Amino acid sequence: MGRKERARERREERRQQISRLRLIPYTDDQRWWCSTTIAVVTGSNRGIGYEIARQLALHGFKVILTSRDIHNCVPSQKSLLDQGLNVALHQLDILSPESVGQFAQWIHHNFGGIDILINNAGVNFNLGSDNSIEFAETVVETNYFGTKRMIRTMLPLMRPSISGARIVNVSSRLGRLNGRRNRLADTTLRQQLNDEDALSEELIDSTVTKFLEEVKQGNWNPGAWPQVFTDYSVSKLAVNAFTRVMARELGNRPEGSKVYVNCYCPGWVKTGMTGWAGNISAEEAADTGVWLALLPVSEQVTGNFFAERREISF
Repeated sequence: MGRKERARERREERRQQISRLRLIPYTDDQRWWCSTTIAVVTGSNRGIGYEIARQLALHGFKVILTSRDIHNCVPSQKSLLDQGLNVALHQLDILSPESVGQFAQWIHHNFGGIDILINNAGVNFNLGSDNSIEFAETVVETNYFGTKRMIRTMLPLMRPSISGARIVNVSSRLGRLNGRRNRLADTTLRQQLNDEDALSEELIDSTVTKFLEEVKQGNWNPGAWPQVFTDYSVSKLAVNAFTRVMARELGNRPEGSKVYVNCYCPGWVKTGMTGWAGNISAEEAADTGVWLALLPVSEQVTGNFFAERREISF
């Protein structure tokens, strides 16, 4: 079977998975949530974020929609409310510590905490060039540091339960350490980032800081960093690594207070971020994220990377 045939077969299987997710309800012993279970989806005014929010709400969650510009999210909220879904809305700019702090206070005051955090908000400005780094600082600050800020701020609000709270980070295969075109030239650094014992938040921070400093000084080496969508790939490499760090940090919590952290690649999606040049719909792209958030307790995993409901390597 050729590559194109295998790709078509995978797409058909994924469509069938999505159909099953939409049409077949979870059994009572699989369904660990109820109407008061709270899910927060960042960047949910459109695209993948909106679709994740919609699917979670269809399954009976109370979903909090967020957007940097709240006015952009009002039509999305109205659309979901018109469908009879249980959603609320709040402004959130993950680049702003003040905005994230205010959002956390609002969550605490109105809901007491949350059960699911979907970190979807992100940017990619370099669609016209494989390794453009013109907006590197904004891309890395948003995709990595913004995601990290949300996790650190919301962790105290993750409600304890037997089923465990869940964090899902929307990431990308472009952030894989050993991609053929995205391989880091520094073998020592690559080995450290790939080593569970050596991997740390400090190492991740120093890696992205080194990249940004080289970009700012104008002496960055294109051959040393990922070759495809360079700044975006670096930011997602950091998200993937931080997912593993957080899974290790939270993995020793006792039963009843566990938080499961995973990341996934939605694929090349037809959204504004890709200039509508993707090859899969937002509905398909949301599927694996929703599936991870809904995993039954007996099937729960942490610290892993997924695509199309399959675990893939970092």
